[in-house]
Amino acid sequence: MKSLENLLLLVLCLLYLPFRGSARREIKYPKRVCIIQSAQFGDMICTTPVFRAIKEAYPDSKVYVVGKAINREVLRNNPDVEDFIVWKEKPFETIKEIRKLRCDFGASTGPNFVGLAILFLSGVKSIAAAEIKEGSSPLETRPYKILRNVAHVVPHIITAYPPKEYLKLLRPIGITSTDTTKHVYYSLEAKKSAEEKILTSPIGNRKFAIVVPGAGHYAKRWLPERFASVARHVASTYMPVAVIGGERDREDVAEMMKNVNHPDIVNFAEALSIDELKTFISLSSLFVSLDTGPLFIAEAFGVPTVCIIGPVDGVQPPRGPKNILIFPRRDRPAALAMFNTIRFDIEEAKRQSKATQVSEVIDAVDRLMAG
Repeated sequence: MKSLENLLLLVLCLLYLPFRGSARREIKYPKRVCIIQSAQFGDMICTTPVFRAIKEAYPDSKVYVVGKAINREVLRNNPDVEDFIVWKEKPFETIKEIRKLRCDFGASTGPNFVGLAILFLSGVKSIAAAEIKEGSSPLETRPYKILRNVAHVVPHIITAYPPKEYLKLLRPIGITSTDTTKHVYYSLEAKKSAEEKILTSPIGNRKFAIVVPGAGHYAKRWLPERFASVARHVASTYMPVAVIGGERDREDVAEMMKNVNHPDIVNFAEALSIDELKTFISLSSLFVSLDTGPLFIAEAFGVPTVCIIGPVDGVQPPRGPKNILIFPRRDRPAALAMFNTIRFDIEEAKRQSKATQVSEVIDAVDRLMAG
């Protein structure tokens, strides 16, 4: 069914082409820009440097973002974003909303056929489309490759740091920024609410660490009892630990909490709104997780992080003096890669997930705490 829908979209784009022309026009000063980021929580945060680069180059331009509903909350209060459009299951509903904006420039952050078709059928004058280099992606479908020919084709090196590759999409409008600083904002109300929840918990007014046992993707899962061991070490040696997670993490959080038995390990899972979560993470002093969305909030606020890479390629997680990445011992390539979390060897992914030992994570924590 999806293939038929994509074929219909492609036919409509090709029929529309003689009337609207290509999407390779030269735009000297884009007044309205539309960026599609249809991926997850963390990917949206890694796209915030794009929004900032546009506003710095063209202060009077308006940036519109299209993405999943949860990412509306992730971007709430971001001064670089004029408005957020929720990605609809039916493409023509999204097309209708974008057409009203009359955008000068648009881009989809990855090889996304539906996203590219939406921008084209919405009448966006100039469009940038990614072409994967130094690797491959199942998302680079035949319809995508055909339609990409009517847009500005921008190389995306799949093994390179994604935020820098996203920024390259702005080259057709003269932006060459390489600043990958992430930008996350929260409301004053959320700050007050989060602070109150911390103060009335066993943590009180002490510094605290955050541990996130959830995986975001089932193939990245690290054993909850291992997270429990890490949390006990942090709580016994350094500071209280707050455990966070969403509805999808419920089982992992419950399993972890069964294994902790420590008064200074406090369960905040499903107790925070996204706005409160941003504040909560900004107030923490250490963050331990897999390669998952909240990790990038911690990066944005300068919180020291330990990231358990597991079966992913590790090109996107935070990097710097306050960020430690723990790669598993592998005799095969990473099971999951950027733009390729659909077709993979699940057994190899599980093996790579389990390969990281508790002692390695505790050692990383100790190194960060030692300064």
